[in-house]
Amino acid sequence: MRTTKTGKSLAIAAVTSLAMFSVACSSSDDDSSAEDSATEDAADDDASADLVGPGCADYVAENPEGPASVEAMAQEPLATAVSGNALLTTFAQAVSGELNSEVDLTETLDEGEFTVFAPVDDAFAALPEDTVDTLGTPEGAGTLESVLTYHVIEGQLSPDEIVGTHTTREGDEVEVRGDPETLTVGADDANVVCGGVKTANATVYLIDAVLMPPEA
Repeated sequence: MRTTKTGKSLAIAAVTSLAMFSVACSSSDDDSSAEDSATEDAADDDASADLVGPGCADYVAENPEGPASVEAMAQEPLATAVSGNALLTTFAQAVSGELNSEVDLTETLDEGEFTVFAPVDDAFAALPEDTVDTLGTPEGAGTLESVLTYHVIEGQLSPDEIVGTHTTREGDEVEVRGDPETLTVGADDANVVCGGVKTANATVYLIDAVLMPPEA
């Protein structure tokens, strides 16, 4: 079959157009990848931007990646985020029904927006053993729920906003004193080890003591 001059011209034009389209798509993909990378970097920076407290540097250094890193926690709802943090094992068990099957706050804490004072494992270990045992019984369920909800405030409060007196979900008030770098919480002055840790729906302050509501 003979190919006309016009046919050759059309074929060349088609190949040229296809090549230009491929280059454009490749450029678009590269741009998209660069934008995604920039977005991820910005998210990482945002996750650690508000961290305050004497233990933050060590915390970040010991958890540069994985579920306990500030970047990973920022992607997950509250109960899920704390479940992956090795410093908050007992707290995670307490809010998820593992400590007491009658007290499961997972659904509540994964919805809405909260500020949470999360006692580290050493804080729970400092409680009398019989107290922890009692909180795990059916008779202790009400007390456990009161204690846990006393650690939760509605809305997300940054380190610049947290100082003051706040009403907890338990109903009583809790006072935060100091400045962003030396914060204490409650009547017994629990120290904030590292605060301003973000999850997808909450701002978390890791503290070194378990807070007790006035009537507990």
